[in-house]
Amino acid sequence: MAELELRSPKGDDTLVHELMEKVQRIEGEREQILQRFQEVEAENKDFASRYVEIENENNNLLNIYVASYQLHSTLDFQEVLQIIVEIILNFVGAERFCIGLVEEKTLEFKVLISEGVPREQFTGLSSNGGVLGKVVSSGEPHFVTEVEHTTDKVDVANPKVCIPLKIKDRVLGVILIYGFLEQKKRLAHVDYELFTLLAGHAATAIFSASCYTESKRKLNTIQGLIDLVTS
Repeated sequence: MAELELRSPKGDDTLVHELMEKVQRIEGEREQILQRFQEVEAENKDFASRYVEIENENNNLLNIYVASYQLHSTLDFQEVLQIIVEIILNFVGAERFCIGLVEEKTLEFKVLISEGVPREQFTGLSSNGGVLGKVVSSGEPHFVTEVEHTTDKVDVANPKVCIPLKIKDRVLGVILIYGFLEQKKRLAHVDYELFTLLAGHAATAIFSASCYTESKRKLNTIQGLIDLVTS
């Protein structure tokens, strides 16, 4: 009892001071752990975001590969055109477009396939000037960044996208895109890759298929003449 009465209050102050220092040290360690946790969480989000980007890039590359493979999987002219239509619909996300050939001498535009736009609207369309003329003469695609969805009547002379179908420096035809699906607000990087793919591979596929069809027709004609002579 005497010992408790003789204890100096200074000892309590020292104990409180030590406890306060310990609390501050623990608080500092907690702040460091919290900061590190936030850094790790940010890194995890960055990794997750990058993973999604890589996954999208892989899907885009797969789509481009599939599209390229499909284009050269047949020599039937109508099948080639149908494959190009499917690429434009499913991969590019267009809903109003036209595929046509450009007459080398007259520069007249000849419609092969038209989706969402009446064929008669292209009557008289020429590549002597305007967007079509610029693309045919330069061999470079034309496109807008924003692809606002509209149901207005199509101005065939002013497409949102014009892709030249060319072999080397010769433009055989063009793909004209006038409208996209409602959920597509702007063109993505993969769209430009697909435009490049279509510019070269679609032209080659169309040219090869048309040559094959023509040679097959001539062969059938010759065979018919031979059968007629030998019968």
